[in-house]
Amino acid sequence: MNLNPKFPLYLPGVKDSSNNDVSIIGANLREDITTLGYYVSGNGGLDIKIQTSYPTKEHGSFPEILKKFIQENQLTNVKRLGIAVPGPVLNGKSSPVRLGWSFDVEEFKNEFGFDKVDMLNDLEASAYGMGLLEDSDLDAIYTSGHLEKGNVAILAPGNGLGEAGYFFDGKYLRPFATEGGHSEFSPRTNVEVEFYQFLNNIYGIVSWENVLSKTGLFNIYRFLRDVKRHPEPEWLADRLANGNFSKEIYKAAVEEDVLICKIALDTFLEFLAREANNLTLKLKATGGLFISGDIPQMLNEYMDKAKFYEKFKISDKMEDMLRNIPIYLTKNNLTGLHGVALYTAYYQ
Repeated sequence: MNLNPKFPLYLPGVKDSSNNDVSIIGANLREDITTLGYYVSGNGGLDIKIQTSYPTKEHGSFPEILKKFIQENQLTNVKRLGIAVPGPVLNGKSSPVRLGWSFDVEEFKNEFGFDKVDMLNDLEASAYGMGLLEDSDLDAIYTSGHLEKGNVAILAPGNGLGEAGYFFDGKYLRPFATEGGHSEFSPRTNVEVEFYQFLNNIYGIVSWENVLSKTGLFNIYRFLRDVKRHPEPEWLADRLANGNFSKEIYKAAVEEDVLICKIALDTFLEFLAREANNLTLKLKATGGLFISGDIPQMLNEYMDKAKFYEKFKISDKMEDMLRNIPIYLTKNNLTGLHGVALYTAYYQ
């Protein structure tokens, strides 16, 4: 995997020959699945040798998973470890609420003997991983054919709501994390005020993550069911009780033409366009917008891209800026894993 020239990432260690032929373990931790990869660096890119996923909740800690990966694959003398976690990283430490585990890079160095350990927020890691994407990994919602020079925004609804960006320094794109998904949701219409009040009774503070995530999609659905009194088929209630509700809502909308589910998906996409607009304005992301994450990938075929783009442009005085911004949907779900390995290989 070599760097894509679309992404002039700031990775100063690429030109340092001491970073060639280095063995690296990359790990992307999620609430449901933890994925590890064994890489060897070289020629400004990465060669992935092994990739394995583990059910996160079946293990008591990340070191337990890491030891299992090393032992199963008989790995010895691995030099570096890169960890992507779903939460903020401060001074080499993190305690992601979704995982219930605490991380400290110094403890991994001491316990496992790595020369170098890096830990990034998972969406910051994904930003690095996007530098390895091919054109086939990108689906244009609106584009002039390439990324423009300027800051770039990333919005990723999945188990939570990830938000990150790239700062363009005039030559390179420099990824950075945010916790913007936890900023407060703001309703626009009377129905949205009702929705806000519904969520306020549940959560108190209503964040965008309560709206744009797997749980958020279900929140929209149950608001339509419980407050707006849209009928729910009995068979769907059984499926939602026993299955993955985001996938079940999608299947019912697309395969069974269930009205409440179609309204839920359309509402989710409208909110996605709204928060994409918010993030783009706050980062002045004139270079482009990337939308990634499990739910947008699931909704790719369902999404009316022209309608999404029109919703995205609605703004107070900033439509001229927003209408020229390239928007891409990413179809690769391994950017976090590859990205943290890339950072560990070449960031100095």
